[in-house]
Amino acid sequence: MLIDTHLHWDAEEYDADREDLLAAARAAGIGLFVVPGVVPGLFARQAEKCRDVPEARLAWGVHPLYVHEVQRHAEALAGAKPDGPGACAAAMAQLESWIAAHPTVAIGEIGLDRFVASPSLEAQRPWFEAQLRLAHTLGLPVILHVRRAVEDVLQSLAKHRVAGGILHAFNGSFAQAERALRLGFALGFGGTMSYEGSRHVRRLAAELPWEAIVLETDGPDIPPVWAQDRRTMPADLARYAELLAELRGCTVAEVIERTGENARRVLRL
Repeated sequence: MLIDTHLHWDAEEYDADREDLLAAARAAGIGLFVVPGVVPGLFARQAEKCRDVPEARLAWGVHPLYVHEVQRHAEALAGAKPDGPGACAAAMAQLESWIAAHPTVAIGEIGLDRFVASPSLEAQRPWFEAQLRLAHTLGLPVILHVRRAVEDVLQSLAKHRVAGGILHAFNGSFAQAERALRLGFALGFGGTMSYEGSRHVRRLAAELPWEAIVLETDGPDIPPVWAQDRRTMPADLARYAELLAELRGCTVAEVIERTGENARRVLRL
């Protein structure tokens, strides 16, 4: 069975034909998919869209690109405008309460992003590290956003002992991949592998040890080369498995077995 370790199944882009997409994913052999959270204001929608989907496994977290939005949400929750640390503490208390009441495989999608100018890395970092502390307290793995920030994320992970997880859409160096492995993490590969120009990502996918690799779509984002004009769909994962088999010179069955084993290990599925 194929496991998609990163799918935003609750995204509005799937609302028009959600049932057809789920049927196509099942027909393609996708047996489990992990749905990471983004902001607390959307947690209820995420839970509702996944309620009757036995393949779904949920994670909850504050995405680094939305920390300003979540800070405003936390200020409203507190009924006043606390300082930055106060807002973060209020949001973390709400996140912990939500996790206690809902099925959870990880805290995520959390992390850091150097691609954007706002929110700044300085604004993102307190939220990231607060969620790492919460993950440590709860003994949960984490699903990490690392766009142009792999080194920053690894430095934070070295300070906070967490129960492993996944570096989503990995595009770091081989040395950084080895450090992530030593910390108990796997690395997510998906649509970027389909582009011939993505030579570094394709080489990582081909040459890293098997225990490093899990598959993901990040749907509806990161469209593959054969579908640049549409949203990424859950069933695309089957073609990613075929592509990974080509890159590694192995069978699709081995890709399914190895990546599934890795996903189950790091996320305790």
